[in-house]
Amino acid sequence: MGTVFSFDVRGGEPGAVRSALDTAVAELHRLDTVFSTYREDSQLSRLARGEVGLADCDPVVAEVLELAEEAERLSGGWFSPRYAGRLDPTGIVKGWAAERAARLVWDAGATGVSVNGGGDVQVLGAAGPDRPWRVGVADPLRPGGLAAVVSSAGAPELAVATSGTAERGRHIVDPRTGGPAATDLLAVTVVAPSLTWADCWATAAFAMGSRQARAWLETLPDVETVLIPDALS
Repeated sequence: MGTVFSFDVRGGEPGAVRSALDTAVAELHRLDTVFSTYREDSQLSRLARGEVGLADCDPVVAEVLELAEEAERLSGGWFSPRYAGRLDPTGIVKGWAAERAARLVWDAGATGVSVNGGGDVQVLGAAGPDRPWRVGVADPLRPGGLAAVVSSAGAPELAVATSGTAERGRHIVDPRTGGPAATDLLAVTVVAPSLTWADCWATAAFAMGSRQARAWLETLPDVETVLIPDALS
């Protein structure tokens, strides 16, 4: 997926948790081969070229495409599983995969799980007794600095996803034009229970720009946001 994943796992029976962790890591590698847009032989690439049908692919492909279509509908088209007319749901795959990996380990009996996929984080449970998880939000204006810290206190499931310019520049595409999003934002961070959705919402909101994003994000349940404007816009 072109990024690094890290796990922080607390509690549970060590053997069961270790086995689940190994399974989760192996599954992330497998999903990368299924959904990669850089591998000509991936199922997604072959599906996009019309060489196979959806029924011929791993069931996870249909699952992700269904989620992506729902995100497109709920965002009014600002999130899209297509790029330049080509099928490309990678905007949802990373968050979905990280959340899926976290739940695999959680279901094995861990008392706390944190999975970080390229800076987007899904946490479940707690870091320790009376100790919530704390997730830092990078400040695009101060490399190495934090714009905010999000605590999971009182939230058994919490996800933090950021879309912006800090790591990859202006890489987010406006699905209406196919070009870079002409936004007045440097970063959008979305906090929600599910990383699958937080990742989608952050991407869509960044592409919208601050005024439309604020109005739209306020309509979503169980969502909190941090918007960092571009002072030069």
